[in-house]
Amino acid sequence: MDDLLTIGKPQRERLFHIDFRAEFLGAVSRTHLTRRFGLKEAAATRDLALYRSLAPDNLSFEQRTKTYRRAPTFRPLFHHDAAQTLTALAEGLGDDAVGTVVPHVRTERPLRLNQPDIAIIATVCRAIASGRALAVRYLSLTSGETAREIVPFALVDTGIRWHVRAFDRMRERYLDFVLTRILAAEEGAEEPRVDAIREGDAQWMRMVELEIVPHPGLSHPQAVMQDYGMDDGVLRVRMRAAVVGYALLHFAVDTTRDHSLSPARHHLWLRNLPTLYGVENLAIAPGWTENAADGAGAR
Repeated sequence: MDDLLTIGKPQRERLFHIDFRAEFLGAVSRTHLTRRFGLKEAAATRDLALYRSLAPDNLSFEQRTKTYRRAPTFRPLFHHDAAQTLTALAEGLGDDAVGTVVPHVRTERPLRLNQPDIAIIATVCRAIASGRALAVRYLSLTSGETAREIVPFALVDTGIRWHVRAFDRMRERYLDFVLTRILAAEEGAEEPRVDAIREGDAQWMRMVELEIVPHPGLSHPQAVMQDYGMDDGVLRVRMRAAVVGYALLHFAVDTTRDHSLSPARHHLWLRNLPTLYGVENLAIAPGWTENAADGAGAR
């Protein structure tokens, strides 16, 4: 929008923040601006008024809470890059960046071949932030396109792609939904008790400690110890059971009892295999079999 070019960068940053919160979290208030930018309330009021003059159909004011809610007619005032948005949502970084970020050195990030649709990201994140259920059309490898009603409560970055962790009401179980496979998503009016739903997910609530060591087949394991900052040759990592399989796959960790996978491709080995008992998403872990954690060889 040409009008934005006449506005100074500090104020554009604040307008971007308003746009970001409205689109991805569903609401914005003067308090958000005063805390984020150290503004006086009068200045925050002026920014919100300017935003509404630039995009009069984007926000509706809720008198009871003194909050501006995202209107059904919302159209983003700024371009929101998918990768930058996901970083901001996951780490609280980048939500105040206007324009293209230029790296200080040449950088390539070839790990993702595709990005989720920004409108799907926005709808899913608003549902998480507001505690609402979602009606989605989802395309899976096993069932094709189906209609689902899900209650999402967290985003998951697997290192390759983004998932949303949710309770699937059709199957009555907790599942990971790949964001790029969500064809359409619509928020419902219902506000389930998301905290209770999240706490009912045993795989999400359970913490697993992995003891990862250099693959015993390596000639120079010290190089891998240096790579991962291992203490006494062991990297101890605690993570949710729901994401263990993704981590083992992403870092190519050998999960065989006899570390039989090639060390040329698998620089790491999981030495405490019994810790994986009951973890559900191990089918993707390198070398995993149902009896991998049985018997000697793991500790």
